[in-house]
Amino acid sequence: MNLTRIKGFADVLPGDVETWQRIERAAERVFASYNFKEIRIPVLEKSELFSRSLGESTDVIEKEMYTFADRDAKATLLSLRPEGTAGVVRAYNESKLHQVEPVRKLYYLGPMFRRERPQKGRLRQFHQIGAEVFGRTDPHVDAELLLLLQDLWEELEVPETILELNSIGCADCRPGYRSALVDFLGARRSELCADCDRRLDNNPLRVLDCKRESCAEIVTAAPSILLHLCADCQLHFETVRELLKDLRPEPVVNHRLVRGLDYYCRTTFEWKASSGLGSQNTVAAGGRYDGLVESLGGPPVAGVGFALGVERLALLLAEGESGRPEAPLLYLAWMGEEAQRWTFTLAHRLRQRGFRVDLDGESRNLKRQMRRADKLDARAVLIVGPDEMTKGKALLRHMATKEQTEVDFADIDESLVEPLGPPTRVIT
Repeated sequence: MNLTRIKGFADVLPGDVETWQRIERAAERVFASYNFKEIRIPVLEKSELFSRSLGESTDVIEKEMYTFADRDAKATLLSLRPEGTAGVVRAYNESKLHQVEPVRKLYYLGPMFRRERPQKGRLRQFHQIGAEVFGRTDPHVDAELLLLLQDLWEELEVPETILELNSIGCADCRPGYRSALVDFLGARRSELCADCDRRLDNNPLRVLDCKRESCAEIVTAAPSILLHLCADCQLHFETVRELLKDLRPEPVVNHRLVRGLDYYCRTTFEWKASSGLGSQNTVAAGGRYDGLVESLGGPPVAGVGFALGVERLALLLAEGESGRPEAPLLYLAWMGEEAQRWTFTLAHRLRQRGFRVDLDGESRNLKRQMRRADKLDARAVLIVGPDEMTKGKALLRHMATKEQTEVDFADIDESLVEPLGPPTRVIT
């Protein structure tokens, strides 16, 4: 019987892994420049955490979570995390991080799980890199997160993206908009899909986010939430826009942009790919959630954050062919036991200095080893056999030019800098 992977779960194979690693390393560098600290949270949480944070009526809770009963006496319901924010907030509250420093800037990366219909850029196990800022209500931090993402796109040389921006108001001004939206949609209720018909009673703002063409057509004429913002929300939104005015291309205000989870307020945003991902073109999304920390048992601390999809970003990088080549490979070809021991020791020393090195463990003739080096796309081959051991000199063969030079054993490390470049890593 052939065992295959589960539908919606994917292997990340060599060739793709390097792209993922480049994304992760770039994210770490950019987050560090904005003084974010990494947090690592469990993939499994009590289901109540997500039902309280995301909302009982969300598609995530109703249809998509992987939930099961634990084997304890209470049969506690557990869920694989469908997103990262709730777990970070739980950790922030449980560890009382606010008591040490009320303003916290945290980032995370790892797998999330939702049972959706698999398609390009959307899997049932997918990976996110996310950031959360706690303890700041000012619009500057909203803009700072968007500038952070812009810096990441530039670092990775991501093909063109579009930033869509909106405000969904606060607890003071949103009820007025909700009433206006319900009046508008209620007159067209019979035209809504079954999900939106239900949403109209539970959370009408979610109708604006429906992906069905018939519903999307209806909401194009829906009233704009931007016309219902209170003075504080209006000022907050205009300040964010002013702080981002130098972004190129400029952010697009989309008054129908809402987030699909209950905890958002004020600033909401999505970074979208202009091409390459089809309909699933959102690469990163997020916004402000000022009441979430308190609703999960913490202090009344404001929050704002985002998550980006690693799979979608990797697809974009492949589309733009912006991958960077690996460090050049040095292949060590040996003949004879004495040369094998010598090259084995040399390989370890060179790897410690940061060179990328490979060699065979079994005895093969030189011709086969050279074919192997060529297949691995080695830039140079260092050849060591009985004659070289006697003379104390190895042969360095440049694979592109086929030129060979003798290299004294005592000068091996320095002699490799020219063909391979300076070492990239040093172990101390």
